[in-house]
Amino acid sequence: MRYAVPTTLREAIDFLASGDARILAGGTDFYPALNDGPVTFDTLDISRLEDLRGISEAEGGWRIGATTTWTDLVRAPLPPCFDGLKASAREVGSIQIQNAGTVAGNLCNASPAADGVPPLLTLDASVEVTGAAGGRTLPLAAFITGVRKTALQPGELVTAVLVPSLPTVTRSAFRKLGARRYLVISIAMIAAVVVPGADGAVMDARVAVGSCSPVAQRLPALEQALVGAPFAAAALAARVRPEHLAPLSPIDDVRGTADYRAEAVAELVARTLTDCCAVEGP
Repeated sequence: MRYAVPTTLREAIDFLASGDARILAGGTDFYPALNDGPVTFDTLDISRLEDLRGISEAEGGWRIGATTTWTDLVRAPLPPCFDGLKASAREVGSIQIQNAGTVAGNLCNASPAADGVPPLLTLDASVEVTGAAGGRTLPLAAFITGVRKTALQPGELVTAVLVPSLPTVTRSAFRKLGARRYLVISIAMIAAVVVPGADGAVMDARVAVGSCSPVAQRLPALEQALVGAPFAAAALAARVRPEHLAPLSPIDDVRGTADYRAEAVAELVARTLTDCCAVEGP
């Protein structure tokens, strides 16, 4: 096996092009997947690619480097539209995991319970991918294709997560239901983004649910129903209807039954929308 620790993106791409290799960033999913066994395959360690770490604002939006950690995200001075994503970052395992785990790693792991996916979906995030053939950008909803499956092709790696700008009045929130408060895989999780208009009505709304389908997903029927509603907690919560949750397909597992998940999601969605209204303005 080969173990490479490049310091430039070009070196990393060349190594990937030279043969099949697995990518290591923070290692918080990489090492547990070994089940205490040795590394027997080629490994590309991208932890020293400084150009892939950090958060920057450019015209039209924000760029979150692939190796940016959850702690980096929490500490970054970001507008209120990122509050939901920051709340999810605080739910990613322990402080030690947040210090090492990366934003892109959470997406590439493609778990139905990946904490960062629902809030990034509500931010209309896209994923920047680079390989020997060049770069491409995919919507996050198209990047994660199934349980532990992504659209990455051989020789490619994620270089950044891109988030388009939102109005400064945008509010966001995140809720996670688990068997305990911290250090837990979610039974269900909800992220919401709400953009109030000058007239006090909702201009735009986005709601995403995780752990209740093979891939976290938005609820377009609910989002449409929220547009035009008064930007008030009771008014938004009252718009949530059972039919809005129809795209979800919760399952029975060791953490909860499908029926429990379905019932919990309806309540969690209403509470998360309420949280958006409770956030103070800039």
